[in-house]
Amino acid sequence: MRKSAGISPTVELAPRKRFGYNSAQDMLRIKSVSEPFTSPSLAVKGAMALARAEAMGLFPERELTVTLDASTLVRLATRLGRAGIGGALVPMLTSQTLSWEPKLLEQYLDQLTEALEASPVPSSEWKQLMRVLGIDMLDKLLGISGASIRRYARTIRNTPDDVAARLHWLALVVGDLAGAYNEIGIRQWFERKRTQLDGRTPTHLLAGEWKPDDPGPQRVRSLAHALTGSPAT
Repeated sequence: MRKSAGISPTVELAPRKRFGYNSAQDMLRIKSVSEPFTSPSLAVKGAMALARAEAMGLFPERELTVTLDASTLVRLATRLGRAGIGGALVPMLTSQTLSWEPKLLEQYLDQLTEALEASPVPSSEWKQLMRVLGIDMLDKLLGISGASIRRYARTIRNTPDDVAARLHWLALVVGDLAGAYNEIGIRQWFERKRTQLDGRTPTHLLAGEWKPDDPGPQRVRSLAHALTGSPAT
């Protein structure tokens, strides 16, 4: 995330070109911040929820820039509600009588982020991660063949639960990275050796049929999440 004057962060999210690689100008960006995101803390939490939803394929926008404001939050909550995410939180965030009291809004944003964390959506995550990472990298990171990836993405076959869990975990990592990198940088991040990983690459720690709660993936997730400036969940 990059900040200009005041609390106007620019967040680069996922590219839109179908299954290919794209340039940085095709990233969704937050061009400005307005009510009710009246503090740096609220702006960061709002941007994080938006980045996470975008990485999961749940926040498609026709325009490549958005204002982080009440109308954007309502659109986000509405789309998450259609995907079955957020539960009772959705009508609260879309109510015309909603109070935008800062502490209450922070609580809502935390709950929204937690709901996204706990909600794999392979039907949208396949398409989005194929756009960002490409099939070859997904093959390496998920431990399944490109042919299987295509079948799951086209819903020719249902995504197995263990694969869906790894896919969702990758979407969360991409959401964390989106504030600091464009799509080229995100792909390179997985292949770059890190001192925090004992000189190994994130890809090295994501070999085989790993589980999100395994020690290696947990270290990778912590490294990515540190870029958001928010405590790990």
